[in-house]
Amino acid sequence: MTDETWKRISLAEIKAMKSRGELYQNPDAPEGPELGDEFWENAVPFENGKTSVHLKLDADVFFFFKRQGKGHITRMQDVLKAYVRAQEAKEAAARTTDEKRKAG
Repeated sequence: MTDETWKRISLAEIKAMKSRGELYQNPDAPEGPELGDEFWENAVPFENGKTSVHLKLDADVFFFFKRQGKGHITRMQDVLKAYVRAQEAKEAAARTTDEKRKAG
């Protein structure tokens, strides 16, 4: 799905669509499969892994990404992820070197 297929609408617009009969919910839709006790015994809560933060950026940094158009926040996130992965790889390499030094 792309942004071209999405449309943002307000709650008031959704309520208006519902009152006009434009939203349809099939009351005869079949139920999903029953999940047994074994499923629930092994179920693990799922976290979406996102954290909302307030972040102050230098204006030149922000506008550099914003100039590139829609998706600038995602691009900033991608740069931060790349930095984290590079630092983790650096730390892992240092640990490996340290372990070899201790073993040798």
